[in-house]
Amino acid sequence: MLIYAGTKSDFMIDTENDRLETKLYENIKLKMNRTTGLSELNAWRNSLKEMYITLNDSDIPKDAGVAIEYNIPQTSKRIDFLISGYGLNGKGNVVIIELKQWEKLTAIDGQDAIVETYTGGANRRVVHPCYQAWSYAALIRDYNEYVQDNEIGLHPCAYLHNYPRIENDPLDKEQYQDIMEETPAFTYGQREALRTFIKKQIVTGDKEDTLLKIEHGKIKPSKQLQDALVNMLKGNQEFVMLDEQKVVYESILEYSCQCQKDGKKRTIIVEGGPGTGKTVIAINLLTELTNQMQFVQYVSKNAAPRTVYQFKLKGHMRKNSVDNLFKSSGSYTEAPRNSVGTLLADEAHRLNEKSGMFQNMGENQVKEIIHAAACSVFFIDESQRVTLSDIGSVAEIEKWAALEESEVIKMQLISQFRCNGSDGYLAWLDQALEIRETANYDLDGIDYDIRICDTPEEMEAIVLEKNRARNRARILAGYCWNWPKATRNNTNFHDIEIGDYSISWNLNGGDAFAISDESVHEAGCIHTSQGLEFDYTGVIIGNDMRFENGKVITDYTKRAKTDNSLKGIKTLAKKDKEKADQVADEIIKNTYRTLMTRGMKGCYVYCTDAALAQYFKKLLKQK
Repeated sequence: MLIYAGTKSDFMIDTENDRLETKLYENIKLKMNRTTGLSELNAWRNSLKEMYITLNDSDIPKDAGVAIEYNIPQTSKRIDFLISGYGLNGKGNVVIIELKQWEKLTAIDGQDAIVETYTGGANRRVVHPCYQAWSYAALIRDYNEYVQDNEIGLHPCAYLHNYPRIENDPLDKEQYQDIMEETPAFTYGQREALRTFIKKQIVTGDKEDTLLKIEHGKIKPSKQLQDALVNMLKGNQEFVMLDEQKVVYESILEYSCQCQKDGKKRTIIVEGGPGTGKTVIAINLLTELTNQMQFVQYVSKNAAPRTVYQFKLKGHMRKNSVDNLFKSSGSYTEAPRNSVGTLLADEAHRLNEKSGMFQNMGENQVKEIIHAAACSVFFIDESQRVTLSDIGSVAEIEKWAALEESEVIKMQLISQFRCNGSDGYLAWLDQALEIRETANYDLDGIDYDIRICDTPEEMEAIVLEKNRARNRARILAGYCWNWPKATRNNTNFHDIEIGDYSISWNLNGGDAFAISDESVHEAGCIHTSQGLEFDYTGVIIGNDMRFENGKVITDYTKRAKTDNSLKGIKTLAKKDKEKADQVADEIIKNTYRTLMTRGMKGCYVYCTDAALAQYFKKLLKQK
């Protein structure tokens, strides 16, 4: 969707006669059914004035196409500014410009293409502007049939017109160079360089023809993207499906393809506990459906699993279109009905009602995913809901599916491939944590290495030893220790202190916690480990779970102040203490159940409460 489109001459005349902002405002209201705030109007006013000056060059053709605020189909992403025309070879070219009004930024070490700058009223971590522009170009190239068939050249760049560049500028740090080689950044005082970049690609005008044809191009995955996915998955043992996983995969594949043929909306609910292979199935479906020319995306609330599976698919390559296949669960607040072929919602129990940084966007993530996809697939384990804001449940999915007139199909995964394939360990854990009666009072005959450690040092030593083999062991902890914002990127600041023992929480941006070589020396929490698996885990159980009067009890007052998992519980307690206690008890026990099932081969536990440690030892017949 083009909010504004015309020739360079149209743009210049509209700007000179103060008509441009009005047209943008009216078109957004007409085409997107929303109004524009003052901050957005000011941004247009400032940035578009800079583009008016930039295009005021006789060598940039008057009949070159100009578009503002191009809403990429099936996404909420909007490209600030585009210029189209023909190159020396006579083929269509489009220059994509990401406009920024930033005046300074900070490079974030250890995070791919992430910077920190003042935006939205606070300092925030955002993607590097060159990566942003590059990813938009990649999205169009990978999914627009007109661009693919006509070999349209897409040339992204960033223009930070208020940014005074200095020697050894953080914008240009080595970690960003691979992106900037293909997608340059132009800053304050570099207008002439930007003009040169534009003129190199736009030699003659096209009367906006290229932009209009791109806007109406069909959505189709490119052959390049299909081949990349297939090659990445080939030979990767982590994504090999076994037994019932293959059965569920084939069934979903059939239903998804049927949706594309008969136009009927379907919602598939796949229930399965930890280690049953939900994510393995999702990644295989992502690959095969893309290979069958479908527009398909993997969706999750937590960034951690998205980051890890992106990395596992693409390896060490940083610039790869695979990134555009992985989306946040809040990406569909404005998506049109059935605009995506299939959406694969992993960890669906973690879905929220509202979206956005301030939880003020959209209506309901479950509804929006079902609405956006012809076929929506929800992989869910209701016993892994670990915050008050988690709304994902089978009943919730069924409710919105009915309202969206979508057929519901239910499937189950039972066999465990985590915890050494042992259903018995999970049943024992539910009994031990007093989540549900299972009659699994011991682990006799079960091949799973679980030990209760007397000290955190003992637990850490085992984890470090186990990690030497494959970098597949991690320390996890209940959220009972604060995570101060000022030290979130300092691994030498130890947030967790237990007697003489101390360890840092995972670094800010701990989305890579599962794969970083150094993160074995840090502690991950529920948010950086849920949806992932390791060979071995060490788990620190804090004072929010204790053993008193012969019962496993929970205490939400011992949770860290920086933890938002139980945000709102005190307000609920004032209205209904019994309900608050029941909800908090479920969330805290679910949290530890999830942490204690991340290890496929073993789990080593340290409890801050000595009575709880003795209780577990007795159950395990451990001296």
